[in-house]
Amino acid sequence: MQSAKCKVNVLLPIAAVLATAVISIAAAQAPAPNPTAPAAPAGNADTGKKLFVSVGCYQCHGYEAQGGSAGPRLAPRPLPYAGFSRYVRRPTNQMPPYTERLVPDTDLAHIYAYLQSRPTPPAAATIPLLQ
Repeated sequence: MQSAKCKVNVLLPIAAVLATAVISIAAAQAPAPNPTAPAAPAGNADTGKKLFVSVGCYQCHGYEAQGGSAGPRLAPRPLPYAGFSRYVRRPTNQMPPYTERLVPDTDLAHIYAYLQSRPTPPAAATIPLLQ
């Protein structure tokens, strides 16, 4: 008879793969960006990556902005810049507000450029374990 710990060790990797598949499918079905929305200010993805880490975004959202136990996935298709900026400044959930004094608009533009630069995860159909 298998112990409960052994069953958990077997099921955790399967759950992780299934979660990745669900996220990939949801990302593929996400609506296209609104072409009439204002464009994000220019930013540098490399600078944004450094700021993403130094400001502490990675602690909740993961180093690749893939989401974590405390924060949702932000990349590869972040909210439109206006909504992203508004939420960062005045969040409605557990996230602390990052005022202009803490994260100037230019730094926020760099972070946004980093989020946009993240690659799209592979489609579930291309993951052999899910076939």
